Amino acid sequence: MSTALLTDQYELTMLDAAIGSGRHERPCVFEVFARRLPDSRRYGVVAGTGRLLELVEQFRFGDDELSFLKQNKIVCPTTIDWLANYRFTGNITGYREGDAYFPGSPVLIVEGTFAEAVLLETLALSVLNYDSAIASAAARMVSAADARPVVEMGSRRTGERSAVASARAAFIAGFSATSNLEAGRSWGVPTMGTAAHSFTLLHDSEEEAFRAQVDAFGPSTTLLVDTYDVENAVELAVKVAGTKLGAVRIDSGDLAVQVAAVRAQLDSLGATTTRITVTNDLDEHAIAALRAAPVDSYGVGTSVVTGSGHPAAGMVYKLVAHHNDAGEWVSVAKKSTAKATVGGHKAAIRASQDGFAATELIYQASEGRPEVEGRDLIVDLMTGGTADARWLGHDGTHAARDHREYALAELPQNAFRLSRGEPVLPTEYR
Repeated sequence: MSTALLTDQYELTMLDAAIGSGRHERPCVFEVFARRLPDSRRYGVVAGTGRLLELVEQFRFGDDELSFLKQNKIVCPTTIDWLANYRFTGNITGYREGDAYFPGSPVLIVEGTFAEAVLLETLALSVLNYDSAIASAAARMVSAADARPVVEMGSRRTGERSAVASARAAFIAGFSATSNLEAGRSWGVPTMGTAAHSFTLLHDSEEEAFRAQVDAFGPSTTLLVDTYDVENAVELAVKVAGTKLGAVRIDSGDLAVQVAAVRAQLDSLGATTTRITVTNDLDEHAIAALRAAPVDSYGVGTSVVTGSGHPAAGMVYKLVAHHNDAGEWVSVAKKSTAKATVGGHKAAIRASQDGFAATELIYQASEGRPEVEGRDLIVDLMTGGTADARWLGHDGTHAARDHREYALAELPQNAFRLSRGEPVLPTEYR
């Protein structure tokens, strides 16, 4: 499927006018960055890069797309002819997917002609803004869970394609599994799921429903125990599945009180290894509040697919350099109030001190790397219009998850506070 019309009209009208002015072939550098972190959070997590690279490779104008543009007179015939042969042939570099980012971090750097690169603005931002918002919120939830598994189950709370993207982003951020099957097929995210309340209501009794589920999936299954009365349901669950029952799930009520009571009841019935999972409108703050409760795992829906109140990361796509008529690079930047940018083709280092990251150091690539201790953050993502296979598909998704664990381990401990605060690393320009 072509992704060429997953864009805003002004990308094409800018191209149209640039072809008219003869400037469309100027080599350019565009940069994706965030001016600030949402809600005074202390770090963000880059996600969506692997998805974006695949979508860029599919950015082609076929007969259907060109017919639409002609019929609606979006651009002139000369531009239609140019678009018929379009494919991105430039280079994309940036942060590895799963890395932490901070205000000003050059998360993605797109190099190509103005015509080639400007068309990718909306696509790049729609992917990186959503996926990074989800991953950033999900990472906070994983930290709050304190090594207990967290499962993504928000497909019914967002659009059908966003559901797949959010499941992938949450997995990169440390969630253990998703309920979404397409995320499993497309990206290799582990999937899970058992039964909802409708399954219990279908049967003539709760015991009949439990027996049907245990017969189908064995005693290691998870039984939902809050359709009617939790105490009675827990007793029935152990009666039907035995003391080796895998888990019970609680989806309502005062969870801290309810979980403690269920744990005591399970233990008294001899089901000491039966786990308790909770799934009731959780976010990072609710998970943190349950840290002392005997919860074994969490399921999160609405909060994770909406970025826990911040469904977009606030990233922008800006032109930072281009060739002049003499073929020399010229830095360009906005001076708009509260929206000023820093020009130039940049690179970045996560400078370290005493074994932890200390500064997000951003420098002009043409001036060479500063002599500081730290990790270089920019990697090759796409060369000559071909994506680096390391970042794609199932393997790329799992590599991003591994890198997120590594990148967050570099951060100082106060990065993981849930209270509002300044970014844990200052951004320094050189």
